[in-house]
Amino acid sequence: MLFAPHKESGRTYLSKGFVKEAKRLANENVTLLKNKISEETPLLGIEPSAIVTFRDEYLSLVDKPLLEDAKRIAQHALMVDEFLAQEIDKGNITADMFTDAKQHIKLHGHCYQKAFHLVGYTEKVLSLPTNYSVEVIPSGCCGMAGSFGYEKEHYDISMKVAELVLLPAVRAAKEDVLIAAAGTSCRHQIKDGAARKSYHPVEILYNALKR
Repeated sequence: MLFAPHKESGRTYLSKGFVKEAKRLANENVTLLKNKISEETPLLGIEPSAIVTFRDEYLSLVDKPLLEDAKRIAQHALMVDEFLAQEIDKGNITADMFTDAKQHIKLHGHCYQKAFHLVGYTEKVLSLPTNYSVEVIPSGCCGMAGSFGYEKEHYDISMKVAELVLLPAVRAAKEDVLIAAAGTSCRHQIKDGAARKSYHPVEILYNALKR
């Protein structure tokens, strides 16, 4: 595994309408990564909105001379969940690597995961340990919407959205049920709104490995 030098994705700038700043970052990242990313060396991310930006918005943001490079990077920019699911299919990751203890998980999908049909990959990898069962919470947005829910003037709306499905489902979960959420802001919302710690799917898998 290589930690490649890169800039932030530019997702936060786009969410606030700072397109010029996001474009600059897109150009810088494609320039930095164009000779490093391939089918054999994919670009992996743990934050859905950030990694999907490489697959989606970058194709509209980068300067024309970098477009083909951006397309190639986009083809190999994966959520870590997708990569792990592929490795499971190849037989490189197997259930016998993990605990056989019983565990139930409630999974909240990030909006970007839902928009790009990626929640199924997370459900698949979390279901790999023999006695792990996963229930996808039928929630929409957690209400944070990036930085939206952090802003004082949006707090009430943010919480109302969270209370539609997500927070009641988390509160109803028994104490021994793990709450999984790939999005950083989603996990903050769960902690603040339901006083419950949630975990990135990779944390759950790591903790399930046999030592």
